[in-house]
Amino acid sequence: MAQRVHISLTDDLLGDDTPADETLTFGLDGATYEIDLSSDNAAKLRDVLAPYVANGRKTSGGRRVTAGPRRGGKASGGATSANEIRAWAREQGMEVSDRGRVRDDVKAAYEAAHS
Repeated sequence: MAQRVHISLTDDLLGDDTPADETLTFGLDGATYEIDLSSDNAAKLRDVLAPYVANGRKTSGGRRVTAGPRRGGKASGGATSANEIRAWAREQGMEVSDRGRVRDDVKAAYEAAHS
C-alpha cells in the first residue's frame, strides 16, 4: 500500500491559514532562525533587511578566532556549548549538522585540541 504525505506550510507571521510560499533563513546575534512566509511577507522582510545586508559582511558561517581572553563560550555547568564545538569543527573543515547532537568523534577532536 502506498502512502502520500502532504506538508502544507502556513505564513508564520500572520498566524492564520494563509499559505507560505517559502522558508527564509536569517541570523542575528549568533542565532539562526527560519520562518515560513507568503511571497508578500518574504518581500517585506527582504526590503527591511536590504540596507543591513548591503552594508554588512557575509560570513562563512563559522566563528572567527580572535586574540585576547575568551568571554563566555561555556554552557551552564562549565560544559562547552554544542554551538561552540560546531563552529570550531567547521573552522577545521569538518562537516557538522546545524542542529541536534554533536557526533562523539567531533567532541573528542575538540577536547583533544583544547586540553
